[in-house]
Amino acid sequence: MRRFGTRAALAVYWLAAMCGSASAQNAPLKVAVTIKPIHALVLQVMDGAGVPTLIVDGTASPHTYAVKPSDAKALNDADVVFRVSESLEGFTAKVVRGLPKAVQVVTLEEAPGIVRLKRRTGASFEPEGGKHGHDHDHDAKGKAMDGHVWLDPQNAKAMVAHIAKILSANRPASADLFNANAAKATQRLDALAAELAETLKPVAGKPYVVFHDALQYLEIRYGLTAVGAVTADPETPPSGKRLADLRKKVSTLGATCVFSEPNFETRVVQSIIEGSRARAGVLDPEGALIPSGAGAYDAMMRGLAAGLRNCLA
Repeated sequence: MRRFGTRAALAVYWLAAMCGSASAQNAPLKVAVTIKPIHALVLQVMDGAGVPTLIVDGTASPHTYAVKPSDAKALNDADVVFRVSESLEGFTAKVVRGLPKAVQVVTLEEAPGIVRLKRRTGASFEPEGGKHGHDHDHDAKGKAMDGHVWLDPQNAKAMVAHIAKILSANRPASADLFNANAAKATQRLDALAAELAETLKPVAGKPYVVFHDALQYLEIRYGLTAVGAVTADPETPPSGKRLADLRKKVSTLGATCVFSEPNFETRVVQSIIEGSRARAGVLDPEGALIPSGAGAYDAMMRGLAAGLRNCLA
């Protein structure tokens, strides 16, 4: 009787464990995403299987973002958290260390197939070896890298593939859906990339100055020519020497435009172009002015292309 009781208890235990596992697999997948352009890509892959929570919404910048209690709850409750990198979304550094072990944190700049570029810090971007110098590095640990990887549609495609893989591992029953959605998103990105190439072709090679060095992935992909940045760090005002260097650069190279960004101070841009023929423009590389949603990535990229063409042409 005792042996039978032990076996019955074990059977009940394993049945409960199996039911609990099945229940977890069938539960809605809870996902949190740091910034709008990545949130849009995750939304496309998750279509039909839930809606991820966006952390940095509105006109806030991931460089200076402060976590709200509602954000902390969404991050702690998530099965998966997608971010670009700890350096880009600085607020995630401390938050991630405090998350439960059950929360999977995915750093998308480390996804297979992502091409990464070294960060440029000078006021001007000097050519190296007779051409614009950009160092590609696929294994950049310990090096200062540019985190704006999503601004190359080819990198976005690599992210989509990795997002589908991560979500499929968390919910194998929905893997076919995630992979089918990823295939649609990839086709959409291919069409967008061709559209951007056509839009930007007339302004390839025309010199301009950006607010901070966020656009070099777009620049490399489409033959654009940024010649400098107002600030090396969007959290720190530029020095007087840096502004003087940029004024000289705008004059000597005939830079057509100096671009500000919607969530940073713009008066310095006016001071740089004063007395020159350069125009002021606005670029939004993080989607601050774009409503969140599945179309936010496409809208942001089209907005960048239109802003560059309208000012440079």
